[in-house]
Amino acid sequence: MKALHKMIMKDFIPTLLVALIFFIMILQLVDIFANLWRYLNAEVPMAAILRVTLLYTPKCISFALPIAVLFSISYTLGNYYANNELIAVFGSGYSLYQLTSPLLIFAIFLSLGGYFFEDRIVIPTFKEKNQISREILGQTVSFSNSNVAVLSHRNRVIYNADFYNDRRQSLTGLTVLFLDEEGNFDFRVDGNSAVWEEDHWIIKNARIFLYDDRNEYLKEDFHSSWEHEMLDEPPDSFKRISRDIAEMSATEAKAWVESLRRTGFPFKGALTEYYQRTSFALTPLVVALLSCSLGGRFKKNILLMSLLSSLVVSVIYYVAQMVMVLLAKLGYIPPLYGAWAAFLIFLGVGALLFKTAQT
Repeated sequence: MKALHKMIMKDFIPTLLVALIFFIMILQLVDIFANLWRYLNAEVPMAAILRVTLLYTPKCISFALPIAVLFSISYTLGNYYANNELIAVFGSGYSLYQLTSPLLIFAIFLSLGGYFFEDRIVIPTFKEKNQISREILGQTVSFSNSNVAVLSHRNRVIYNADFYNDRRQSLTGLTVLFLDEEGNFDFRVDGNSAVWEEDHWIIKNARIFLYDDRNEYLKEDFHSSWEHEMLDEPPDSFKRISRDIAEMSATEAKAWVESLRRTGFPFKGALTEYYQRTSFALTPLVVALLSCSLGGRFKKNILLMSLLSSLVVSVIYYVAQMVMVLLAKLGYIPPLYGAWAAFLIFLGVGALLFKTAQT
């Protein structure tokens, strides 16, 4: 059986590498031609375009790997079936699982490695690629925000500002409402502006409204500069929400989701994408299971049918995943279900096809 496994991997690995290069080239060409008119209008030098293309390569590998795995397994097994090379194998009592087990194990390792590859290499290079693209095309992104409302300290501190200046990290037209542990009014602070100093906000020209010692009436205090230990919500919480979770590492994405949840902004979309990162890393496993069950169904035009089946299955899978994620972002289903539903459905379909495959 070891000799048979070596034969399968010997045929599978070269096919996988060729397929991976082919699909990467397709993705690169799509990206280049989609932005070609922008490059020409901005008179971008060839060296800059090549740099952007190089930085986009890890992201292309991440997208192309599942399709390449599906095609390679389908093509390898299809050739064996078409040439009747597996009659002796199945006639000897070996099952399809025993035959394809090295392919499934290989897919598991690809999934595990793909998660760390995505987090350590794909995300930093993709982020740099987007930054360079914006620079060479003259596109700017501003994180300044107007009419900002932020909740902090488990809704005990409520910020309301007319404008947040991201470059200066300052707030203007600020009102801060402080509540006690039971959610009742404690005191209120109004300020013309506030600036971020190291780890807290300092409010300028502050007017403080609070009850007197007997809680009978409100009194007013004035301070040219006022600070408080609970004014520690970081400036990132006041930024205009234009950050892309696809450009964040797992640690950064988790912190971003917690920040959105804590400050009262919509977070289900970001949480769904955060969960989806793990399910997407396991895509090689589910496509390997599908291709192992589909590979023996083609006995003619193996190359064409393997390529066609891999593209069709991949498109259906990605569309199903996109629909589930959209439903989760709209709040129709929980974020965890939206991120994992497509994977679990196709994993079940693959297991069923694998079990019913003729050997």
